[in-house]
Amino acid sequence: MSKRLQVVLNQDVRKLGNNGDLVEVAPGYARNYLLPQGIASLATPGILRQVEQRREKERQRLLAELQDAEVRKVALKTVGKLIIRKQVGEENQIFGTVTTQDVADAIKERAGQDVDRRGITLPEIGKTGSYEAQVKLHPEVTATVQFDVIPL
Repeated sequence: MSKRLQVVLNQDVRKLGNNGDLVEVAPGYARNYLLPQGIASLATPGILRQVEQRREKERQRLLAELQDAEVRKVALKTVGKLIIRKQVGEENQIFGTVTTQDVADAIKERAGQDVDRRGITLPEIGKTGSYEAQVKLHPEVTATVQFDVIPL
């Protein structure tokens, strides 16, 4: 059985690995496909150092994103209750519903933070009153925002 070659992938390859991964492949696969197409390069000490530096830089970036999300979570907690005004009918029933865009606009107005409306989870809102929304700022960070729905 022939020996396997270690290569560093320059782009994602299905069922093999992601960009920057060190993988072992058959010599023919490397020589005939991966290397000529520029999909991978042979693993040399210099390239391995570059890969490690790239991974460390990516880890630092992800850590900075997480810390930024934590700061934004604290800022949302200190804002207090948000106010959303809606048109109401009999017995304080609101016309329509409170949307995630309404909550995102209220957060922007009160806290000055842009929040992606797709990351906001709302309860069923049919009447005026106090409610809570979950705002996903990062895959690991979720903030809770309290808001009141009041008549126009």
